[in-house]
Amino acid sequence: MRPPPLLLLLLLSGCDAAAPPADTLFQLPAPRNLKVHLYNAQQALSWEPMSLNNDTRPVVYQVQYKYSTSSTWYDVNKKDSRVDCTNLTRTECNFTANSLLEGFPRHFNISLRVRAKLGDLVSAWVKAPWFEHYRNATIGPPEDIWVTPEDGSLIIRFSSPFDVPASVAFFLYYVYYWEKAGIKQVTRPFRSNFITLNDLKPLRVYCFQVKAELFLAKENISRPGHLSNISCSETTVDASTKLQQVILISMGTFLLLSVVVGACLFLVLKYRGLVKYWFHSPPSIPSQIEEYLKDPAQPILDALDKDSSPKDDAWDSVSVVSFPENKQEDIRQSTLNQSTDPSHQPVEGGP
Repeated sequence: MRPPPLLLLLLLSGCDAAAPPADTLFQLPAPRNLKVHLYNAQQALSWEPMSLNNDTRPVVYQVQYKYSTSSTWYDVNKKDSRVDCTNLTRTECNFTANSLLEGFPRHFNISLRVRAKLGDLVSAWVKAPWFEHYRNATIGPPEDIWVTPEDGSLIIRFSSPFDVPASVAFFLYYVYYWEKAGIKQVTRPFRSNFITLNDLKPLRVYCFQVKAELFLAKENISRPGHLSNISCSETTVDASTKLQQVILISMGTFLLLSVVVGACLFLVLKYRGLVKYWFHSPPSIPSQIEEYLKDPAQPILDALDKDSSPKDDAWDSVSVVSFPENKQEDIRQSTLNQSTDPSHQPVEGGP
């Protein structure tokens, strides 16, 4: 007896539910958690690896892409994109690994997909969300920031996060600045790669951060970026201000020294006796007498007398000769007569 058609249909459907299709028996597990990384000009796709418990052969991955205006998928190989992602052993395909100028066009919609391969076995394709670089990229802070301090101002120069064609997009920049421990201020948006912060106080430390914002010229869409690290610099003063400061400092130092010297002179004159007493050295007692005073029983004075030598005393002999007064007069008269006697005078033409 043939079974009713309805029963046969139920039996066939039950067999199909219990047995999977033959073409799925040899499929590998598909990669999971696909993520597109877009930072500045970088483009990359990453995913979680798959593993097989009973097979130790390495699993490789294949990446393909297509534009939103096309239905054809293309391999990411060196011929088309200069990056080979057809047989990857790692779980990332970096489309800008060779040069940040390469990669997919930044104003095109791109779709990506990846699958795993092991010999003749393959997994199902897994698609990543489509992206447009200018719409979805994370904009980092400006790079190569350096500052030149001047008189009451700071000149800040930097480079853009990455190069963009002026016909498609451009960057606007903001500078957040504040005096140390002061209130933060922000400049108006500007397009140049440098700015001068004016009206700052001289010889003050100012800190600042720079931020870039990407604008799409035709679509009027913006992508705000991240702030740079905090940098600080001290403003300077001009030559005339420096000369004035030097003069004021010199005058202040001179006046201070004058006041100090005058005060010291006044104190010395007013308290001259006290100052003389402070700086006068007290009289000292000879060491022998000091020892005697400490111990009077010691024969210190006798030792001093014995130590004194007779040769130390010098004596001079003085003789006094005296004559009677009459005899002194006779001696003077005799001396006078001898001086007037002609026999004692020299004779001309003598023998």
